[in-house]
Amino acid sequence: MEYITTTLSNLLQQTAFLNLTVGNMVMIFVALIFLYLAIQKGFEPLLLLPIAFGMLLVNIYPDIMRTVEDSSSGVGGLLHYFYLLDEWSILPSLIFMGVGAMTDFGPLIANPKSFLLGAAAQFGIYGAYFMAIFLGFNDKAAAAISIIGGADGPTSIFLAGKLGQTGLMGPIAVAAYSYMALVPIIQPPIMKLLTTEEERKIKMEQLRPVSRLEKILFPIIVTIVVCLILPTTAPLVGMLMLGNLFRESGVVKQLTETASNALMYIVVILLGTSVGATTSAEAFLNMDTIKIVVLGLVAFALGTAAGVIFGKIMCKVTHGKVNPLIGSAGVSAVPMAARVSQKVGAEADPTNFLLMHAMGPNVAGVIGTAVAAGTFMAIFGVK
Repeated sequence: MEYITTTLSNLLQQTAFLNLTVGNMVMIFVALIFLYLAIQKGFEPLLLLPIAFGMLLVNIYPDIMRTVEDSSSGVGGLLHYFYLLDEWSILPSLIFMGVGAMTDFGPLIANPKSFLLGAAAQFGIYGAYFMAIFLGFNDKAAAAISIIGGADGPTSIFLAGKLGQTGLMGPIAVAAYSYMALVPIIQPPIMKLLTTEEERKIKMEQLRPVSRLEKILFPIIVTIVVCLILPTTAPLVGMLMLGNLFRESGVVKQLTETASNALMYIVVILLGTSVGATTSAEAFLNMDTIKIVVLGLVAFALGTAAGVIFGKIMCKVTHGKVNPLIGSAGVSAVPMAARVSQKVGAEADPTNFLLMHAMGPNVAGVIGTAVAAGTFMAIFGVK
């Protein structure tokens, strides 16, 4: 009888029930909300589902993120090894390669003015930087937080790792990916507030055809120019342009398919679950996290607003040839932000097709966010 009692007691001690804290239960509830949004509402499920599941796992079994130093057996937890790939900037760079292989840069090449809209949308990043400093974060932490304004998860993770802000990487990454997923909810009210019905109905001229030579030269020239000016952007911009060169060269179909499909999805699984696993109750439920989430939302809203406002300026300068809605796509959420521009424009006029026009600022936003990250690294002397 004593053996049975001891065995049952040991089994009970090994369950997670006795170790769950109120904080763990709160985070499990948050994870379930994220899973609902991903599965039922379809909010960027490729990102939100693995993040939510990683969040669920770490708050039930914290040792899944155990470091080698904290392990008596000398072996770390499964998701700890995934997370190291985030810290070493490997996964964010591979994500950029996949994005490049999946994305047509033609709209940006056909309409170079899109670069201005992409640049305007980065205002949210720099605005958030100064707000973060005002709220008490140090300069490097403020820089890492501010990138959330570009709605760019990989770049947020990349910069946080490079600036040594790994303690904030979890909240920063979750905030960035959450806002990427919530683009269809956050952006439309801002876009409608800042534009008139007439502006939303503006139809833009069809983009000119872009030659194969232009598409091949573009990633090569951008890599040379940007990386010569800001060498620290090479891991992100270089991989983005390499992926796009795979796509446009037409001679490495297998590499294009691998980078945009199998490799991309493997990396999303590793990155998503490891990012979610950084949200243990102890690390996530504190005042800094609340500040980061609020700052990220403000930064994203500012970036969207700045893009739309600059779009209105371009509309005036071109005498109504630019629909201001495409300025909101200047954030880095590809291609979700461009789709939102299309959706809001179609609501005003079902015959209005803005998607390809919005893809120009959207691609420019990806490059712009990477350049912003490189600028911060240059300022702080990080290589």
